[in-house]
Order: sequence, then C-alpha cells, then structure tokens
Amino acid sequence: MKEYTIHPLTVGANETDQGIMTYQRGYGKRIWIPIYAFLILGGEERILVDTGLEQFVVPEEVSTRYGLEILEFESALEKHGLSPGDIDVILHTHLHNDHCENDYKCPQARIVVQKAEYEFFLDPHPIDHRYYPDLLDGLKVELVEGDTPFRDGIDLLLTPGHTPGGQSIAVQTRNGLAIITGFCCNEMNFPAKGPAVAPGVHLDAVAAYESANRIRDMADILIPLHELSIGRHKVIPCPVSS
Repeated sequence: MKEYTIHPLTVGANETDQGIMTYQRGYGKRIWIPIYAFLILGGEERILVDTGLEQFVVPEEVSTRYGLEILEFESALEKHGLSPGDIDVILHTHLHNDHCENDYKCPQARIVVQKAEYEFFLDPHPIDHRYYPDLLDGLKVELVEGDTPFRDGIDLLLTPGHTPGGQSIAVQTRNGLAIITGFCCNEMNFPAKGPAVAPGVHLDAVAAYESANRIRDMADILIPLHELSIGRHKVIPCPVSS
C-alpha cells in the first residue's frame, strides 16, 4: 500500500470558546483555533484537504505564544514549491466557509465532497449560517456517498453530525493510519480515558458523538481539525531522528 506524508498549512486563526469544540464542556474558556489546509504528498497528485479562509488572519498572540507560522494560502503553498494552480485535488472535510474560501484559486482542481454535504451547502438551513452557496460556483465538484476508497492508501470516511456530510480523510503513512477529522474539534474532544466528546457545534449530537468515537478508534495518528499543536509539525508523521 502506498504511504504518504501530511503537511499542515496554517492559513489563519480565530478566537472562540472551548465549548464550540466540546459539547457541554469547557464553556467560558477562550481559546484560539488554527485554520488549516493539509497538503498530502507521496502520490502522483498534489492533494489538499480543505483550503481555509481567504481573509488572512494573523493574531500575533498565536504565532508567538504557540509557535505557529501563519501564512497566506499562496505563501503556505510556496513553502512547498507549489502554487494554487498546481493543486490537482481538494478533499473537503465539510463546506463551512472557513474550510473552502480559497477553492476558487485552484480552478483546475477536482473538489471531492460528500453528496449530503454539498446538497446542504446549496440550500442550507438558517440554523447554520456558515454556508455560502456561491463559493464553489464554476468549480469542478465531484460527489461521493458514504465511505469511499479514493486512492491507494487514502480513504474518505463519512462522519456526519457536525454537518450533514462531514468527511474524514484516512491517509496511510509509515507510522500507520492518520485521520484528519471531518468535523471541528481539538485535542479536548479526545480524552485519554473514556469516550470521545462530540463537537460543540453540530446538527445531530448523537451522530457527532458516534463519528468522533469511530475516528478515534480507527486512527493510529489522530489529527483534530482545529488542534493548535498540529500546526507546529512541518510534516506528519515526524521525520525519523538520525
């Protein structure tokens, strides 16, 4: 089976409440959440998971206190010798605006998203205000339904609850199966003991809970979508020490 490396690109950060990440837990604790795109290398295609926010947000507190290099989308790709035009595929965890605003900069890319997510994106319920149905206009959207083998060593996993069609990305690496969660969470969603904690924002709390537990149990390397520590890694898995 083919093995890949995952390169977190920190393309912004927002301040929020921990309870936004963890259902019925942590309310009142202010936190920073990074906005990531993840570059997957190792195959013939250049693959991104999400593209982040277009508006470039660089809170000094985050970059200095937490040791994150926060770059504009184009600059983050340039660090890897790439431009938006070089991206072949965008795999979307979900279609909240902070995960897809830079898609239009990659007009040649195939955008792969769950059918349930895309349909909700086009006609969102007013309860979830983070969908902007014009963001993918004119782009090459391809729909999948349910768990889907995507490439040798890369699988797409339907993990609903946070959104109708959340999609976690399972990537085979030399250190085992790495999974980028298809729902917004951080390390507090995955305590060392006991079950996982559902995302604090969700459309179906039970489905969100079950998705979080499923991914935790499957992953050798768990990559929570908004975990600060992830951005300090240049590559996942980390290089072998000499």
